[in-house]
Amino acid sequence: MRRQANKQKNSVSQLRIIGGTLRGRKLAIADLPGLRPTTDRVRETLFNWLQFEIAGQRCLDLFAGTGALGFEALSRGADEVVLFEQQRQAAQLLRQHAQDLNPQCTGTLSVAQVDTLQSLKTEAPAPFAIVFVDPPFRSDLAAPSCELLQQNGYVAEGSWVYVETEKEWPLQVPENWQLEREKVAGQVCYRLFLVGAVASEQEETE
Repeated sequence: MRRQANKQKNSVSQLRIIGGTLRGRKLAIADLPGLRPTTDRVRETLFNWLQFEIAGQRCLDLFAGTGALGFEALSRGADEVVLFEQQRQAAQLLRQHAQDLNPQCTGTLSVAQVDTLQSLKTEAPAPFAIVFVDPPFRSDLAAPSCELLQQNGYVAEGSWVYVETEKEWPLQVPENWQLEREKVAGQVCYRLFLVGAVASEQEETE
């Protein structure tokens, strides 16, 4: 029984990249409470949605955790991927993976050990084409993250934003974000938004 338990523990301590140049690579996951990769099924659907949008683009993965979304984007041809992760142990492991995998890809991946909401309160140097928002469940971090992404220039018209939350989460995103795709898998709801133009003050008063 003990050996079986150990095998089960080991089986969930790795992340498998499911597509692109790194397909089949397995990456260790930091042993931290609540740390869970986005499932293979959900990732496959998401990256089917984005299959014509990723190559050559800049991507930002908020609340990176296991790095499942960021490394998948790197594998599929993103030019630059930035991961935000607050937990020191998780961030160190993500940096180790990045060092190992970057030479095998056309793009690069970097890791910032930061508090995501605090970082988003500073103005972005340039908008990202794709942003992944997958905070811990029931943390009330999704809505303020989306608002700050829009407010401080992390996204612009034409950017794509993926939001993964518990399925009962009330839809709270900026008014100019258009819902393009939505699915539910178990207790998870995942959505893809396209950022539209921001209405000018004149348009808002008319």
